[in-house]
Amino acid sequence: MVHAVTGRAESAEEFGELMGRMFGPAPGAEKLRPYEPRPTDVIITPYGKCGTTWLQQTFHQLRTGGDMEFDDISRVVPWIETALSLGLDINAEQKAEPRGFKSHLSYDALPEGARYVVSLRNPKDAFISMFRFMEGWFIEPDTVPMEHFYEGWITPGPQGSNYWSHLLSWWRQRDNPNVLLLTYEHMIETPEHHVRMLADFCGIPLDDDLLALTLERSSLAYMLEHKDKFADPMMRALSEERCGFAPGSDSAKVRKGGVGGHKKELSAEIGERIDTAWSEQVAPETGLADYAALDAEVRRRNGG
Repeated sequence: MVHAVTGRAESAEEFGELMGRMFGPAPGAEKLRPYEPRPTDVIITPYGKCGTTWLQQTFHQLRTGGDMEFDDISRVVPWIETALSLGLDINAEQKAEPRGFKSHLSYDALPEGARYVVSLRNPKDAFISMFRFMEGWFIEPDTVPMEHFYEGWITPGPQGSNYWSHLLSWWRQRDNPNVLLLTYEHMIETPEHHVRMLADFCGIPLDDDLLALTLERSSLAYMLEHKDKFADPMMRALSEERCGFAPGSDSAKVRKGGVGGHKKELSAEIGERIDTAWSEQVAPETGLADYAALDAEVRRRNGG
């Protein structure tokens, strides 16, 4: 049974069932058209907990010159996969050009004809970040063992993708001029370099004032100060409606940031399973022995 008061899952099976309730279409969604890309569109599509919200905010600040008049970053940079569930017209005009979108899809699952921004992140940090994110929203804290959650994390989702297949799909596009491939770790170390790269890729003119403003408003401190705008309020309201959660679930996406947090939390068993998966699935195709080698290669390609 789910938790009697909060309605949150207390097992991996309950978590999966609750997540399954979230993605049915909203009433009237049959009138909405599927996403139709424009050549100028920018789709920000990392795997979950690999820098998506940070890139949404950076992009939106660049294209608007500092707009913060929104309640949910995914209202102004909408999430393609949830548009039908929320009843949003994904093809609507936006506050500024170019249009921007969020996704977690692999290259093969997205329509062609746009531009794509993908940040990669150490899978161990990404896994821990997702586990902690789901605790307090869909999962009652301290009820689902990390090992059980890992089984769901590694299982391909509705679009048939998991961390490994998502990474490889974008790695294959690393020379595609319409794909900007980054790493979360490099973004943290050289934020100015990456703001410049993103602006250039999106065709947004950048002067010193816009650079300074964007760096300030995409910083961890600023986003923590305005964290409610980055806490999926539209999806949280939907979860309370469809899953029966008590109001006030913790859906905050801006938390600690940083690199290497898994070292304090990840069990040796899961760490070994992630290393094995890399060796079996990623290394043979990329020639890169581990995530550190991939990070180094992306840095080499991007300079800075």
